[in-house]
Amino acid sequence: SFAYFTIKDRLPQILTRVIDTLHRHKNEFFEEHGEKGVEAEKRAISFLSKLRNELQTDKPVTPLEDELPDAALWNQYLDYQRNLSNGNGEPSWFQSPWLYVECYMYRRIHAALAQNPPIDNFDVFKEGKAQNFFESQEAVIALCTYFQELLKNIKDLDEKQLQEELFKLLQVSLWGNKCDLSFSAGEDSSQKSSPLQSLENMIPYILVNDMEKLWSLLVNAKKRNREKSNVRVDIILDNAGFELVSDLVLADFLLSTKLADEVHFHGKSIPWYVSDTTKQDFNWTIKQLQSANHMWMSRCGINWEGNLKKGVWVYHDHMFWTLPHDFSSMAEVAPDLYADLQKSNLLLFKGDLNYRKLTGDKKWEYAVPFRQALNKFHPAPLCSLRTLKSDTQVGLKPGQGEEIQASEPEWMISGKYGVVQFDAAL
Repeated sequence: SFAYFTIKDRLPQILTRVIDTLHRHKNEFFEEHGEKGVEAEKRAISFLSKLRNELQTDKPVTPLEDELPDAALWNQYLDYQRNLSNGNGEPSWFQSPWLYVECYMYRRIHAALAQNPPIDNFDVFKEGKAQNFFESQEAVIALCTYFQELLKNIKDLDEKQLQEELFKLLQVSLWGNKCDLSFSAGEDSSQKSSPLQSLENMIPYILVNDMEKLWSLLVNAKKRNREKSNVRVDIILDNAGFELVSDLVLADFLLSTKLADEVHFHGKSIPWYVSDTTKQDFNWTIKQLQSANHMWMSRCGINWEGNLKKGVWVYHDHMFWTLPHDFSSMAEVAPDLYADLQKSNLLLFKGDLNYRKLTGDKKWEYAVPFRQALNKFHPAPLCSLRTLKSDTQVGLKPGQGEEIQASEPEWMISGKYGVVQFDAAL
């Protein structure tokens, strides 16, 4: 399966790159922290080399031994996996659910650094994320320019034109999800061309397109809430780099058109899946835009910093997003996060990993309804903006998946297809 290829080939490659990154920063660690920095780097590398060996030789998954706040939850989850195996031996790297061992690897990478001060705050994926951002400059400039030009005339747009612009920016945010470094095992995956030019041609590749439903939800929420409370949209982020910029533009559009009064962003509390957005990445991206020597890029950065200061944009991270659990257990494992999401009018889940966690990462029949796969996860109306990069997909029309499968066996993992898949809360 694709899972097997991922664990066998892609994950060791990612670990090798992480080890290489630490090697390359040895002098920097020495300059900053002296011998202590070099010692910490050696310990982290030895921890990661051992991890790579465990993975490649299909050793049993071991309990976490660190003192980090989520360690107990991870170890409980390992017990849960042991119980599932009904005494068929210990859960191991190749005999366990893909989602679990993949998440577990990233948590162990985090432990390798977190347990080794003074380099415990070093993000081993930071360089790749920054590089992806800089290599996507042209696309970022094109998008910021388009958006700032749009803002000049936003007051004059009628409802139909507003809807068209929303659909465009939703698609940019959807296809921005192609730029994923964990998918390419850290190889360059930047967005080189203007993201707006090819949207028309990409529409046939959106297998489920619920953009109309999003539009009517937002328009109705706005009408209903005129009198009283704010319309709140939450974006559960995926990758840093170009994708994050596309999400920020979408968020700014929602505010500027008053389709939303506040936007809440949810990122990862630790470096995750190579290119996922952390708070550092979020702030760094806005700073980069602010200080860019391109007028519209810096205008975006300045406005977005302002949105954060005014509190109409709020950034959150929660430990739950980097646990192995799928979202159907959020209400139980992270009731505080679930209660917070219940305050939202719309949750936008970006990317493939969020989709896998929404649907329990199971090998569903393609035509199983999205709601069924969500397994009672219903904090608020939600929508997945996802480019397909793993072999789970639900909510297709009968025969739709089989038809594509016949001509394109790799359709679920190529990143060529996408969904904008909506489910109203119960």
